[in-house]
Amino acid sequence: MGLINFKDNAVTSDGMLRFEEKYFYTVTKRFLDIIGAILGIILTLVVFLAVSICIKIEDPKGPIIFSQTRVGKNGKKFKMYKFRSMISNAEDQLQHLLDLNDTTGAMFKMKNDPRVTKVGRFIRKTSIDELPQFINVIKGDMSLVGPRPPLEREVEEYTAYQLQRLLVVPGCTGLWQVSGRSTIGFEEMVELDLFYIKKRNFLFDFKIILKTVFVFLGSKNAF
Repeated sequence: MGLINFKDNAVTSDGMLRFEEKYFYTVTKRFLDIIGAILGIILTLVVFLAVSICIKIEDPKGPIIFSQTRVGKNGKKFKMYKFRSMISNAEDQLQHLLDLNDTTGAMFKMKNDPRVTKVGRFIRKTSIDELPQFINVIKGDMSLVGPRPPLEREVEEYTAYQLQRLLVVPGCTGLWQVSGRSTIGFEEMVELDLFYIKKRNFLFDFKIILKTVFVFLGSKNAF
């Protein structure tokens, strides 16, 4: 059985969420996030070191960690960390590639992005590039599970309906990532995120984390 069961009455007549701030869930989840992120860093420390060395060998001049401004809960901006998977001046080249977008809506995804390095292709394929986000979780910018944190330029294109993605803390993984990831268009991603927000609970989070393990071991849908 899949993660989704659409039998619910959690929306208003105009399609907007009946949002409920689940205080016990939110506070307890924050505690579990910190414990989980610390354990995650400890368990993947060897991977951190190995990937850092490989990135530096391929491109000695560029940084190991790439930080990018993202938009979190209630529109709060923060710096999200990832292992650098692209050439050093990747952001400068983005404008020339926007017409080659392989996804829909306010996101940019390119299957054969020429900016991605050899090491970058591997760590993206295995989602290893996401590991530094454990730091974001400890800082409180992100949760282990939640909607993907969007870029500022993406949020500028959001409708009021799509802005509901920002009602909760964004996550390192989420329903979008374990449901197809880059093969899923923007509108469907929004629906998955809003479904998660309506149904969020500890069991649902646990199921998503378990499915993420399989994505981490080698997803065919990450690029």
